[in-house]
Amino acid sequence: MTNSKHIIDLKANRRFRRFALNTLISLYLVVIAGGVVRSTGSGMGCPDWPKCFGRWVPPTEASQLPPNYKEIYGAKLKGEVEFNATKTWTEYVNRLVGALTGIIIFLMLLASIPFLKSGNKQVFFWSLGAFLLTGFQGWLGAKVVSFELHPLIVTVHMLLAIVIIFIVLYVFTWAGYVEKVLTLREGSEKALSGIGIAVMALSLFQILLGTQVREEMDVVIMKLGYGARSQWIDELGANFYIHRSFSILVFVVNAIWINKVLKSGNQGTVAGKIAKACFWILIAEIATGVIMAYFGVPAFAQPIHLTFAILLIGLQFIVWLVVNGKKYLKYKGVAATAGSQF
Repeated sequence: MTNSKHIIDLKANRRFRRFALNTLISLYLVVIAGGVVRSTGSGMGCPDWPKCFGRWVPPTEASQLPPNYKEIYGAKLKGEVEFNATKTWTEYVNRLVGALTGIIIFLMLLASIPFLKSGNKQVFFWSLGAFLLTGFQGWLGAKVVSFELHPLIVTVHMLLAIVIIFIVLYVFTWAGYVEKVLTLREGSEKALSGIGIAVMALSLFQILLGTQVREEMDVVIMKLGYGARSQWIDELGANFYIHRSFSILVFVVNAIWINKVLKSGNQGTVAGKIAKACFWILIAEIATGVIMAYFGVPAFAQPIHLTFAILLIGLQFIVWLVVNGKKYLKYKGVAATAGSQF
């Protein structure tokens, strides 16, 4: 009987991890799609929500809209609306990706139900939290439209996306955690944990600062237009220069943290490999920032830059979790000794 329960638990664990991984992939696709929307100025491509120009399937040309569509939607949003098929469909695809993510998170929630009976109820409740927050995120997305990309709403929208990613990363890491994913030398756990928190705090601050820079750039774009990309950077204020200079501190602190993780005997462990990946992602993130600053803010660079930033802080969070695995990743029940693989 024990063996039967053990097999069921192990299968449930693996099934849950597959859904959690799919959820993570879809969440990062949402980040990429959102970055593309911002970089192409498509945030108001659909001036209403949940429909787009009053249709479930957006128009492809202005002739499909009422002659007075500018008056209709401009009055609703307190501003002029100009139909652009590319921007409309860019925003619409972003919404579709968000809706698909909601479905995938719901499937992850269903896959977490078996944990209610296994003594690991937190997996279900964290999954439920992610699902509910995703619903709230959808509502907040509607507010982003109705408030015409208000900076505060956009920033909260971004923060909430990071919170949801962290929750899914937690349950995914928890379901695959075994102590061998990390090696810790005597007394190093506290130091690594402390530096890990500092690294994540710096990364989060840099992301929020980058959001402020983007909001300033929106003002510049309204003044100069999309045809003057090469002039955008010159028009930015102090936040841009702080963001650019702050990347040096972010790099130095990350380098110290990664070095400490590896020197704690983690060269070949999962944590060590993730720490090394953080280094290369950080390099790539800085490189895309340089491309934007010195090569006229090409449209492709912004979503990549943002995605690298969110991916970096997510991987930092995983390493921090496994460093504190004995405290936050306790696995109750028979499957704990089943050798579940991270």
